[in-house]
Amino acid sequence: MLTLPNEYNPADVQGNILRGYRREQVRHLILQVIDAAAARRWIGRIVDGGGDVPAITTDEQWDIKPETCLNIGLTFTGLRAIGLSPASLATFPDEFSVGMVARAVKIGDIGQSAPEHWDAPFADPDAVHVVATIHADDPAHLDRVEQQLTAIAHGAFALKAVRNGAAFDGDYVHFGYRDSISQPRFLGLHDPGPSDAQPLAPIGSILLGYPTEYEGLSWTVPQPDPLGRNGTFNAFRILAQDVAGFEAYLDSAATVLLREPLADELLPPGQEARIGAGFSRHQALREIVAAKMCGRWRNGVPLALSPDTPNPDPAVSLTDFEFSGGAHCPFGAHIRRSNPRGGMIVQRAARHTRRLIRRGIPYGERYDPAKPDGIERGLLGNFIGANIGAQFEALLCDWINLGLQDPQISGTNDPLIGANFSATSRLDIPLPSGNIIRLLEIPRFVTTKGGAYTFLPGIPALRYIAGL
Repeated sequence: MLTLPNEYNPADVQGNILRGYRREQVRHLILQVIDAAAARRWIGRIVDGGGDVPAITTDEQWDIKPETCLNIGLTFTGLRAIGLSPASLATFPDEFSVGMVARAVKIGDIGQSAPEHWDAPFADPDAVHVVATIHADDPAHLDRVEQQLTAIAHGAFALKAVRNGAAFDGDYVHFGYRDSISQPRFLGLHDPGPSDAQPLAPIGSILLGYPTEYEGLSWTVPQPDPLGRNGTFNAFRILAQDVAGFEAYLDSAATVLLREPLADELLPPGQEARIGAGFSRHQALREIVAAKMCGRWRNGVPLALSPDTPNPDPAVSLTDFEFSGGAHCPFGAHIRRSNPRGGMIVQRAARHTRRLIRRGIPYGERYDPAKPDGIERGLLGNFIGANIGAQFEALLCDWINLGLQDPQISGTNDPLIGANFSATSRLDIPLPSGNIIRLLEIPRFVTTKGGAYTFLPGIPALRYIAGL
């Protein structure tokens, strides 16, 4: 049985990977290397910090929560610009070396999400070299660390962009759902939090240099070994969310369902109060549609355990459940596509192998339907795993946008985050009787505005880079 390897040392791993910070504010500084030697000196200064120099935050647990946390990732072009040798660069996987822009079609970045529509500088891979990320609970602390980083840069970088995010209402996000409910749990790392029946993952599913869930198989470690070991890869994504469009779709779908005879099976007349106190039939149907699209009610309660109400009594677990059939949770629902758990799927060997660490925070003001505006809002997302192609890209391509888990959803897209086109999109809602209600004309609600594949080096790797 796999356990936490003896050689694992949390001081060698950047923080916010295996354990999340759960801070209220984030700032991403998008940097381009101008002077390679100065950039290496800058990394050398922040590896351990000291004085007025912030230090890279590691995976070590703290007794007192620090005011700020700092981490960095480097793109392939950034590693090259900072002076990594061609021999070392050649040991990185292809999808990382060609970058997110070149892999756009694979991950559904088409149409308005295509790189030619991205915000500057993300469409130019050679303009995005380093993503330095500051976490805090107070914007003033973000400002202070940014000033400290700038003061010691000495012409090393050009600041190409700044992206700020801020949490609101705890774990809720712009579409109104509770988020950050379920993450992989790791063998030997016993973080407090809700448990579930999913197998514990070995840290090698996220960190390079350790055994994976595949017997006899580990992911290739970029060379030399100190460079690659304890590192991992991150898909940094700026994802605009059309909240007004999403709420408008719930309105239109509920209006259609009011004329659908089978809707009485979906919501028996007189049961509207089980969905929300004082709800009209239209309001209740809106929330049912939102739940069926996600696989959870907007408060996080899973349909698999509570298909008829978001307020079950007694309360149910938000994490400990499995999928069976589709009458409770549709086969095409978002959480079922992104993590089929132990449910039966065509690609059975892929179950539990594409799990990613998800670290994200909203950006933009919270949407107020009484005061519609044109402000962009969305999610600053980080999707972390040991292999971009086998985890992030496979999940986006095979499950989110092709629906290869089950023949009933093949050829359809995720109703929440998929690359949908209104003319062809659909979501089938199976009913206990065997009948199906089909939702049609689902638009694309999430548009990519930028992103990059980055390598998150371990602490020894940062020292190696600084000493090149």
